[in-house]
Amino acid sequence: MSMVDEIRAKFETNAFEFSKHATDQSILRVIAVVEIRQAIAAGEIIEDYPNDKYGPSCLILGFTEASRPLHIQCSYPSRPLINIITVYEPNPSEWIDFRIRR
Repeated sequence: MSMVDEIRAKFETNAFEFSKHATDQSILRVIAVVEIRQAIAAGEIIEDYPNDKYGPSCLILGFTEASRPLHIQCSYPSRPLINIITVYEPNPSEWIDFRIRR
């Protein structure tokens, strides 16, 4: 099973939590939990941070049912709960196809 499949499986069983930063950002950016679930369900890992100072994490690009692109940075699935570190709608001027940094 790939890492993104393991992350999806944890989301399907509600084995995830929001960091304070992710909670604040989702409120400020009006990103609903259902949108995060939709983005994870069909998402792909676009960046990997195995040596992140807060623990290994990755950046997932996914799209909501309304085609809204979202970036979700979350911990690796090796933890009991996936920790959502941050979530945002990527700025097209900073990303090529929302996948590659300009």
